[in-house]
Amino acid sequence: MAEAAAAAAPEGTTKMTMVAGVDESEHSFYALQWALTHFFAPGQAQQYRLVVVTAKPSAASAVGLAGPGAADVLPFVEADLKRTALRVIDKAKELCAQVSDAEFEALEGDARNVLCDAVERHHAEMLVVGSHGYGAIKRAVLGSVSDYCAHHAHCTVMIVKKPKHKH
Repeated sequence: MAEAAAAAAPEGTTKMTMVAGVDESEHSFYALQWALTHFFAPGQAQQYRLVVVTAKPSAASAVGLAGPGAADVLPFVEADLKRTALRVIDKAKELCAQVSDAEFEALEGDARNVLCDAVERHHAEMLVVGSHGYGAIKRAVLGSVSDYCAHHAHCTVMIVKKPKHKH
C-alpha cells in the first residue's frame, strides 16, 4: 500500500494521461516498454495515468466480404480477432504491473481512428506508438498508423523506433 501511495501524483494535482497504442507486433511492445522505463520506473513518482489501447479490426474488414460463403467465415474470423486482442491486452497488463494507475482497452476499428479517438476521449496529453520501420512504398500502401496519429492526434505524439542492430 505504501508503494502505491509513493507512486501517486502529488496531493491536490491530477495526473496527466498517456495513451499507448499496442498491437501484436514487437515494435509496439518495444514502445510500451520504452514508455514504462522512462515514465513509470519503479520508485519514481508516476505523473501519468496510463491507458493502453489495442484496435481490433472488424471481421468484415479483415475478410473483405468477397464472394459466396464469406459470411460463413465471419464468426471464426471474429473469434480469432478477439483472441488476438485479448492476448495483446494480457501481455500489456504483464508489462504494466508496476503502473499504479493503468487501464486497458480493446476497441473495434481501424487503429488510426481508435487511437486518435482514445486521445480525445481520455483527454490525453501524450500518445505513444511504435514504428514498424516500413519503407516509403510499403508505408504508402499499408498506411502508417504512427504517421497518421502524428498528424491527427490532438496531443504530443511520441513515435518510438526499435533500434536496428548492426551486424
